[in-house]
Amino acid sequence: MSGSANGFVIDRAAAETLLEPLTDLVARASMAILDVKRIKTVDKPDGSPVTQADLAADAIIVDGLKALLPNIPVVSEERVDRATGPYLASFFIVDPLDGTREFIAGHNDYTVNVALVTAGRPLLGVIAAPALGLIWRGVVGSGAVRMKLSLDPSERSASQTPIGVRRWPDGPWIAAVSRSHLDSRTDAFIRQHAGATRLPIGSALKFCRVAEGTADIYPRLSAISEWDIAAGHAILEAAGGLVADSRGQPLRFGERKGDFSVTEFIAWGDASKAAP
Repeated sequence: MSGSANGFVIDRAAAETLLEPLTDLVARASMAILDVKRIKTVDKPDGSPVTQADLAADAIIVDGLKALLPNIPVVSEERVDRATGPYLASFFIVDPLDGTREFIAGHNDYTVNVALVTAGRPLLGVIAAPALGLIWRGVVGSGAVRMKLSLDPSERSASQTPIGVRRWPDGPWIAAVSRSHLDSRTDAFIRQHAGATRLPIGSALKFCRVAEGTADIYPRLSAISEWDIAAGHAILEAAGGLVADSRGQPLRFGERKGDFSVTEFIAWGDASKAAP
């Protein structure tokens, strides 16, 4: 880790050393979620729900990150009102419970997302699916793996399986789509490309399915927040995929003060299919 006028910079080598401690935090947060009843607590100002599980996971992850690397800023969905930004060096971005509606409804496709962003680009991602008992993680340029969700590092290590995207199939292809937020532009994009099978999934789990080669693409042509996609972005690109806007241009994270919105993106398994 090195310092600059803009803050502290964590490079790929340093990010690799953070994989285990960050996975520990995500595993602890996942276990806390599993211990909480699926009951909505309140609605946030934007109308989205929050539960005791969101808040419990947020406390574990944010407090843990601050203890681990006190000089690196942390942006969490549950504390975004405290984010100052812009963050031009390295920062963590967290969604302690992605897919709260799915969680409340009793679905199993909700996740815990932690990402490290350096110079505007997601570098490291860890995603857990507590109800599925799985963790995905990766560092861009160093590969990605899937493993069993466990508090025991040795058990996680023994279960590691390297993952990678697949080439675009000659026949039907699979589009991971939002269970709760399918918009008209995304729907039209899929309809314009023949042969699609839709795979409805809540949360950032869609990125994981593309990263492990069980889906080919995850398009989202409407607004979403950076904490929803940063960890999946890193894992997918670590697995050989690409995340870009509809023109094939890279996404940038944390560079606008107080604004953590992303207008659109397409997550490709086969990067050669992305727009030039």
